[in-house]
Amino acid sequence: MRSVLKCARFCAVRGWALACLALFAMAILSQHAVAQISDHVATRPTLTVGSKRFTESYILGEVIANVARQVGEARVVLRPGLGNTGILISALKSGEIDIYPEYTGTIVREILHSQAALNINEMNQLLAPMGLAASVALGFNNTYALAMREDLAEQLRIESISDLKKHPELRLGLTQEFIGRQDGWPGLQATYALPQQRPRGIDHGLIYGAIQAKQVDVMDAYTTDAMLLHEPIRILRDDLGYFPSYDAVLLYRADLSGRLPLTWSALGKLTQAISVRDMIHMNSQAEQGKIGVEQVARDFINNQGSLRASGLAVAVASSASSSRNFLNILFGSDFWRLTREHVLLVLVSLGISIVLGIPLGVMASRFSATRHFVLGLISAIHTIPSLALFALFIPLLGMIGVVPAICALVLYGLLPIVRNTYSGLSDIPAEINESAAVLGLGGMYRLFHIELPLAARSILSGIKTSAIINVGTATIAAFIGAGGFGERIAQGLALNDHAMLLAGAIPAAALALLVHGVFEYLEVWLVPAGLTADPHRQAATGRS
Repeated sequence: MRSVLKCARFCAVRGWALACLALFAMAILSQHAVAQISDHVATRPTLTVGSKRFTESYILGEVIANVARQVGEARVVLRPGLGNTGILISALKSGEIDIYPEYTGTIVREILHSQAALNINEMNQLLAPMGLAASVALGFNNTYALAMREDLAEQLRIESISDLKKHPELRLGLTQEFIGRQDGWPGLQATYALPQQRPRGIDHGLIYGAIQAKQVDVMDAYTTDAMLLHEPIRILRDDLGYFPSYDAVLLYRADLSGRLPLTWSALGKLTQAISVRDMIHMNSQAEQGKIGVEQVARDFINNQGSLRASGLAVAVASSASSSRNFLNILFGSDFWRLTREHVLLVLVSLGISIVLGIPLGVMASRFSATRHFVLGLISAIHTIPSLALFALFIPLLGMIGVVPAICALVLYGLLPIVRNTYSGLSDIPAEINESAAVLGLGGMYRLFHIELPLAARSILSGIKTSAIINVGTATIAAFIGAGGFGERIAQGLALNDHAMLLAGAIPAAALALLVHGVFEYLEVWLVPAGLTADPHRQAATGRS
């Protein structure tokens, strides 16, 4: 018994030292973050530009950000690939972003929920109560369309969307957003009385590969898609005129022009600056030429006469920085920013999960009345799809970014910690607690000086599992604007760029291995040798 108490004290002292060190590190990180925020607030105003998660929106977001940076009136922050319309609108209303590229058809149908055609003035009248406005028509129309492989369309003699009614056997593969949009599949199916069943949901960056592999027969497309130039794809005629006009415009917070007048004046020079041919060419450069969207945007601005004459030309990147060598992509200029963001998400969420999870595990082990409720609730949370849980916190908190991402990661990180704490405490032999009670040791003393130290190995294993899970799950945080290596993964999927995808996946995997190694070391350092072999057996035999 004496050896057990000695090991317990040893483990408790090291555990408290480690906890103090972690709190000290978190305090330093918090002070650094507060200092950065204070510094930004004290200097220039900030313009935050957002974009959706497909090639064209990535490029347009870069164009907007580059034009604004040349003015120098505000510090420009670009938050690319934030997701679908709902996420962008929530971010715009809450002030998380100030501006992003949108399409008139989406504004009318998805944001204003109007079935009638609206001009720009009518749109702005309805957007005004939301504190939003739309203007600066960029010059091209990128409407939705349905498309098929040319050989299949020719074989079945399909020219228009109405012709699909004759072929209910055709397999539809549509983007997830199009399936759920009011101006997407539900309305299209009703308008044309299409007999096809609910389509298969596929990411836009993968949909052309799916149709080439003959996994689907019909897909949705944008009329400025780069792949339409390179693949034998037939656009089906919208013979009933279902799809409205999708003219590209800027959607922004209504106070932007007054808050940043010089920047707004510069953005106004983008009016009618991008033709359909220009946009298809830029999409093709990014997807087929594998040129980074940053370079595509810079090249467009520098080659656009009106923008160059306005003094908005962007400095041309050196050949070394613009090279598509994989190592240059992997260790690009955003590498350390993404690393910092990813590590911060994991550390902060893990710290909160530990603070919440260990007491919940203790509660489950000590009180049978709450055991099933606590373990059942934590297990149920873990069954919620990760992206859905991340998105759920956006309306609950009224914001996008780090805070909702950390909330979701905390919930995902609880299960291994709670279960391992419960198991570690439940597996302690009854003889130890009986001996401690005979010695007159109180319940809290036994918990902190005997039970928790004896369960330390199990608890530490749960924390390690939680940390490794959160390293991977944190990549999804990029879909709600929280940054991290998921930004590269999302961009790689959207652009069908395998190098960019790997440049996000490899660092995330390396970070998971690093976390595993750190916890293996901590287990050796934190848990005494007397407990690592078979602590319960030693305790039961009473060796001293």
